[in-house]
Amino acid sequence: MPNALQHSCSAAKNDGHRSDQLSMPRKRVVVADDQVRMLVVIADLLEESFDVIGLVSDGRAALDATLALEPDLVVLDVSMPVMSGIEVARELGHRSNTTAIVFLTVHEDAQIMASCLAAGGLGYIVKEFMDSDLIPAMNEALAGRIFVSRCSSQDQGGSEHEE
Repeated sequence: MPNALQHSCSAAKNDGHRSDQLSMPRKRVVVADDQVRMLVVIADLLEESFDVIGLVSDGRAALDATLALEPDLVVLDVSMPVMSGIEVARELGHRSNTTAIVFLTVHEDAQIMASCLAAGGLGYIVKEFMDSDLIPAMNEALAGRIFVSRCSSQDQGGSEHEE
């Protein structure tokens, strides 16, 4: 079914991870993006740190999967067919759902970001910075804290995440 792809990455890998990480239960995640290729990229990025229990390609499927699977966190694309990620977040809030929400988007727009946070999002990640920002944002959201990606315009004078 193209709108409700299911994926499971529950096998823990031990490639030098600390043993206490393997003994802790991994957080369960649903990912929603309208591009199947992006879903695969995100699942690959998350597989060592999280259990990806659902991959869906539209907003309605994201809402249904979140309600049915009860993940700890949902990663929502802002722009999806049927329902936007913002609409999904608002509906989850109306249903008193406590799943943490992180938005993943191409939009570097302060108004869209404000709408995402007002809808209940705890993370706003620009896809350009997904490799460096998505997992930290998810961990912050799971701890109840907000994480917002830097914008590419901030990167022109050097990275704000210097070591």
